[in-house]
Amino acid sequence: MKTAAIIGGGVIGGGWAARFLLNGWNVRVFDPDPEAERKISEVLYNARRSLPGLGNVALPAEGQLSYHDTIAGAVKDAEWIQESVPERLDLKQKVYGELQAHCAPDAVIGSSTSGFKPSQLQEGREAPGQIVVTHPFNPVYLLPLVELVTTAANPAGVIERAREIISGLGMYPLHLKKEIDAHVADRFLEAVWREALWLVRDGIATTEEIDNAIRYGFGIRWAQMGLFDTYRVAGGEAGMKHFMAQFGPCLSWPWTKLMDVPEFNDELVDLIAGQSDAQSGHLPIRKMEQIRDDNLVGMMRALGNNDWGAGALQNAHDKGREGEAGLVRSVADLADLSQPVLTQCRTVPLDWTDYNGHMTESRYLDAFAQSTDRLMMIIGCDAEYIANGGSYFTAETHIRHIDEVHAGDPIQVRTRVIMGAGKKMHLWHEMYSGERLLATGEHMLLHVDLATRRSAPPAPHIEANLLKLAEAHSALPAPEGLGRAIGAPR
Repeated sequence: MKTAAIIGGGVIGGGWAARFLLNGWNVRVFDPDPEAERKISEVLYNARRSLPGLGNVALPAEGQLSYHDTIAGAVKDAEWIQESVPERLDLKQKVYGELQAHCAPDAVIGSSTSGFKPSQLQEGREAPGQIVVTHPFNPVYLLPLVELVTTAANPAGVIERAREIISGLGMYPLHLKKEIDAHVADRFLEAVWREALWLVRDGIATTEEIDNAIRYGFGIRWAQMGLFDTYRVAGGEAGMKHFMAQFGPCLSWPWTKLMDVPEFNDELVDLIAGQSDAQSGHLPIRKMEQIRDDNLVGMMRALGNNDWGAGALQNAHDKGREGEAGLVRSVADLADLSQPVLTQCRTVPLDWTDYNGHMTESRYLDAFAQSTDRLMMIIGCDAEYIANGGSYFTAETHIRHIDEVHAGDPIQVRTRVIMGAGKKMHLWHEMYSGERLLATGEHMLLHVDLATRRSAPPAPHIEANLLKLAEAHSALPAPEGLGRAIGAPR
């Protein structure tokens, strides 16, 4: 199993530990803070309740987490080392000296620094090519962006390995080949932060009003399209040139004070702290983190439904993990035709629960519908087939709710083909959490011609695959509840 070492277990280091651990890596932590283990365990609690439900394919089994008294002990056998110590250049360079004295020569050393350039971190080191900037965003276990900043000292192999490992965690490595103080993203954040300080200081807006301007307006827009694509769309049919011609003159207008920084004195600190307390001081920090995580999961899952932005990245990550989870994409890939087909392997997301605290009834149907879609793809009724005018419509559904399941619980759906001759496809789904049967779904579907929206025979290869599965599954004992009408005794 792969091993990562985390040097510094604060908010960012703890987030990195969670991201690696929940993606199946062993994680070794060094942090002299006596409270490090408690703090990381709290971050891990939040990560475990949110990250698994972000994707539609179950994460691998967690790696092993261990804490070490020395850097030497932490970096032993580590192929990735993430440094997240405080933002002091002298401290970071001292840490790198000790890291390189004990780590493997082919280990990649990434720094979470939000401001220092990689050349500053590499200065004076015997093996500067090992060190890169890998600047993440909080919470690291959910947000996918990592600013990967390198120099000419970094060999191509180190850069490619860093990209592969970051991508393997479901994250997006934004490779900056030209270094600059504060990289790219933090320069945007710093500009907005400075303007916000002025707006508060001058009494234009409170901290809550400024946050509302972001979260109810351009923040959502930026999240799904970024800056330039947003402005391109704003230019209408004429595009970006029209937008630039229309709004370019604004750059010379005194709309901001970005080049004029307010004095960062106690009065300003007290003003902002007081307003922030009034805004959300009634909520514990951990509760605010959980609310934040719930919102982020919901937004990114929504983006995934449209295969857009961070959601598209997650979809690609899920697709790459299907084989590991036991999911297949064709009848030819099935190892044993005589057994029910695994059509879903996932974790119950946070937004699938209701006021009773368990999975809401609509999501049982949603899960079974996704399993039907997977079965359709397996028999060849895939996106290309549907685009050419053939598909299946559901004619009747009967779901039995047998046991409850909660957010964060793993679930699997296994599907049997009861009948597949002619226009009909009769499916039987069983949903499990471990060995516990949660629900069954019986579905009758009809093949249709999408041009006429009427039932029609499927393509020969579709029917052949269905018949092959139906014949193999017919040797299994009839499932309990098959053909049952609602309210009828078992």
